[in-house]
Amino acid sequence: MIIRLANKFDAEVINEIYNESVKHKFLTADTQTVALTERIKWLLSYNKHEYPVYVATEHDAVVGWLAVRPYREGRNALRFIKEVSYYVSHDHLHKGIGTALIEHVIMKAPDLKIKNLVAIVLEENIASIKLLEKFNFQQWGFLPGVADFDGEICGHLYYGLKIS
Repeated sequence: MIIRLANKFDAEVINEIYNESVKHKFLTADTQTVALTERIKWLLSYNKHEYPVYVATEHDAVVGWLAVRPYREGRNALRFIKEVSYYVSHDHLHKGIGTALIEHVIMKAPDLKIKNLVAIVLEENIASIKLLEKFNFQQWGFLPGVADFDGEICGHLYYGLKIS
């Protein structure tokens, strides 16, 4: 497996992987799939030096991705905390891809001026919670009953990791 910076040619498969998660419910708070045009705009808005998008590839095919973005953008006192989001193709789950992506961003944290990483997950997303806890992320916050999936309610968990 190779992890590299994403480029504009990865937008379609990044979007396909994300939309798989939308369809499976409780893996993202989106309830509607994202159009490719929106994903391309999203990808082009990222700054690879501060807020990169990484892709995990196997045999030159993208099988997962991780995005680093600002937490509470524009609030200077929070400039050293970054939020991560990550998704793995459902055909490639349980193969260590999520682990590799999280390891990669933790290794890159000093270069990205990250002192704290935060991941915000739905409480029903047990696999993601286990992945974060594997890397010693701790639950830093909980918003009970804030996500509504057509009457199915769940909470939002904030997991954080201090980078030493």
